[in-house]
Order: sequence, then C-alpha cells, then structure tokens
Amino acid sequence: MNLLMIGINVVIFIIMEFLGSTEDTGFMLQWGAACRPFILNGEWYRLFTSMFLHFGIYHLANNMAVLLFMGDMVENAVGHWKYLAIYLGSGLVGNLLSLYMDIQSQSNIVSAGASGAIYGIIGGVFVLMIKNKKQVREIVIRRLVFVIVVTIYYGSQAAQIDNAAHVGGLIGGIVLTVLFTVHKKTTYRNRKEYVAR
Repeated sequence: MNLLMIGINVVIFIIMEFLGSTEDTGFMLQWGAACRPFILNGEWYRLFTSMFLHFGIYHLANNMAVLLFMGDMVENAVGHWKYLAIYLGSGLVGNLLSLYMDIQSQSNIVSAGASGAIYGIIGGVFVLMIKNKKQVREIVIRRLVFVIVVTIYYGSQAAQIDNAAHVGGLIGGIVLTVLFTVHKKTTYRNRKEYVAR
C-alpha cells in the first residue's frame, strides 16, 4: 500500500506536468489544490484531492523520499488497510487544521501536498517506537536522521511551509496508530503564492 501511495502521487504529478505546470497556482487549483474560499464555497473535496498534488519536482521528491523510508514500518505493523486509514486520515486532519488557521487569518493561500499524511506516518512510527523500543530503535534512528536532513533541506528551499498541516497530520497519525494498536502487541517486520505540504 505504501508503494501504491507513492505510485499514485508520482503518476498524478507526471500527468499534470504533461498538461501544464505544477508550479502554476491557477493550474493547481483546477486540479484540486486547497484554498479557503473555494472550500468554504462547498468544494470540500479539495481537502482530499490536495493531498495528491505537489508544487514542482522537489516538493514531490522530498515527500516521496520520506514516505519511502518511513511508510513501510507503519504498514508492516498495522496492515495495509489500517495504514491507508492512517495515511488518508492524517492528511485530512492536517488539511482541516490548515483550513481552520486560514479561516482565522483570512488567508487565500493555495496549498497542496502529502506532508500532512506523511507527518501522520511519522507520528505512527513514534508510537511504534515507544511500543517496541528494542525492535525498532536502530532502524528508526537511521531513518529519522534521513527524514530530518531531507526536511531541513526542503524547508530551506521552499518559499512557504504549511506548518498547520504538518502538526495536524502528526497528531492524527499518533491518535490513529494508538487506536489501531491499543489491543495489539505490534512488531516490526523488516521486509504564484502557495504553501507546500
């Protein structure tokens, strides 16, 4: 399922690049990027579709690299469908918190990206690390170092970062992973102006 999510994001990006520019906010809006006035006008689907859109190749590459390194840990522990629920649920929670912050600030910034979902996966990894310290500590530390380096690099390159989506996604991922593992001893098996999420 993790590889499927990566594949879907990549395929959508390639199709969009053939048809236009993923760094054009107007084009991104046509494809379902999130923006406060559009959502409040009834286009709630943008809270979902924006999770699969990315502003340029570096935005996509950063998010997919993190997902590639972290996603399988959560999927192996909770199973395919619960992993999907964590991914999509965290993304929606992140987007809802981002929308709330935009409402408070009356912001009309266009936003898109899978970072809310990915931060949810990272939150899931933290839960698994706490539950299974000895099993995953070394693997998690290596991967978290990679994630931190990539995130810092991308953060230094991006014009704006949707921190609300990140925080919301992280919280959503932690809560959902706890709910999905509360009665289970989980184990890890080693097998224009816009906001980027």
